[in-house]
Amino acid sequence: MTKLLQGYCGLVLAAMLGAGLSGFAFAQGAPSGGAAGGGGGAPGGGQQDITTPTPSGAPQSSATPPELPVLFITSVEVMRSTVEPKQDIVRVRGLTGSLGWSAPQLVPLFVGNPVDHILDLQFIAQVPQDSQPAQGFVPISAILALDAGHPFTGIRVRGVGNVVEVKQIPGVAETKVTAEDCAKCVGKKYAIKGKAAAGTPGVVREEDMPRNFRVIPPNKGVAGVTHNMNRLNIVLGDDDETIVWAFWE
Repeated sequence: MTKLLQGYCGLVLAAMLGAGLSGFAFAQGAPSGGAAGGGGGAPGGGQQDITTPTPSGAPQSSATPPELPVLFITSVEVMRSTVEPKQDIVRVRGLTGSLGWSAPQLVPLFVGNPVDHILDLQFIAQVPQDSQPAQGFVPISAILALDAGHPFTGIRVRGVGNVVEVKQIPGVAETKVTAEDCAKCVGKKYAIKGKAAAGTPGVVREEDMPRNFRVIPPNKGVAGVTHNMNRLNIVLGDDDETIVWAFWE
């Protein structure tokens, strides 16, 4: 799927519009502590160099980190320029589970012009190479410029956990993310679904966790090795209740 997506920005809309799309990525900011919205950083066009420098003469790594959709979309804004030929600019803000994500970009979900004329995008980025501690959701954003005269009447953007759609261009749509980011999970008790009321002090509820999270109890092994930076893991202590660590895999 990653290989399919990588070619979209230069291929899909070149076929659809005759000239393609141009995109601009924005780096991540500091952890948001669960607040939805706000992204920032300096603009960086194209791929970002995240390779660790190696001593002169040492082998150079050319491996590119894999790409995945970001965890949540928080806003989609489509702005229209006033100078002819008028151009629409799509700005999307989202959240990742941790620091370390890079090279964010917006790519079409599929090849073709749908009958509803909604441009369907995924918000993807390169993932961290190692697991990251849960320290709060981190804002991330990207921009995509559409060619003048494009056929679309709206924009839909997908993350792992949600979808946000602008139904009319120009326009804006926003949403608030309320999922537990586990910035303060360590030391609290984990409660399975239905065992604790919302807002119970010192408790992390199953109902509030983000999609596809994993609980690792003290008396069970871990099957397989998976590097999924959109999966939150919480590790329980010997009492099988207290969270002793939380990390993004």
